[in-house]
Amino acid sequence: MAGNAHAPGRSVTSRALDLLGTFDTQHVRQNLSQIARRAGMPVPTCYRLLRDLAEWGAVARGEDGTYTIGPRLAQLGLLAPLERGLRQTAAPYMQDVLFATRQIVNLFVLDGTEALLLDRIAGTRVGSPIARPGDRLPLHTSAAGKVLLAHGPAELVEAAAARLTPETRYSIADRPRLEAELELVRERGYATTEGEHSSGAYGLAVPIRGAEGEVIAALGIVSLARITDFQRIVPALQVASAAISRSLTRAG
Repeated sequence: MAGNAHAPGRSVTSRALDLLGTFDTQHVRQNLSQIARRAGMPVPTCYRLLRDLAEWGAVARGEDGTYTIGPRLAQLGLLAPLERGLRQTAAPYMQDVLFATRQIVNLFVLDGTEALLLDRIAGTRVGSPIARPGDRLPLHTSAAGKVLLAHGPAELVEAAAARLTPETRYSIADRPRLEAELELVRERGYATTEGEHSSGAYGLAVPIRGAEGEVIAALGIVSLARITDFQRIVPALQVASAAISRSLTRAG
């Protein structure tokens, strides 16, 4: 359950946030009953709050009666200073990676215990993107997530290890395998996935570092075919990542 709306003294704002908090990568589209149950809220109260949120644009109601996160809320999230500056700085270098690899290019940041897709670009011949900006992916099933996890604090690894829910039969599902994978990511400087988040999707990502050398984001590609030309793709990502880091440092 995502919320605790029955707690006494909770404000309307906190209950509205509980409703928004029920949306995640596993619950992108929900009906009224699902939202009320996950928020721990009576259906009539949930309906009234959703109506107000929809009027403002925080959620959108489809013709089938289901709800999704609304465009206005998604747009506001992209105005956060770090995310906005990172997106603007990374954009031209992501174009370079697209040109060099002909694959979907993604930019991720850490959001709690998930990887948040901040931006992505795709050409006309690389297939449909697996995720959209604003989507959140588990750290252990995405290449970018593994990068962020490998360079994150021990507390983050502990949290991820406690939530190793497999999304496909190839997903990491036990702690020893996770720790071995993270050590490999740190050793070689990049992370990969092979059908671990979505069957038939293959990922590769590298870290983007801040002024102090800390990892602040991950830049990666997603391919609908098995990745074999690492000698071409890894350097393309690393060159772009280094350029983004330098630009951010100069701007900061």
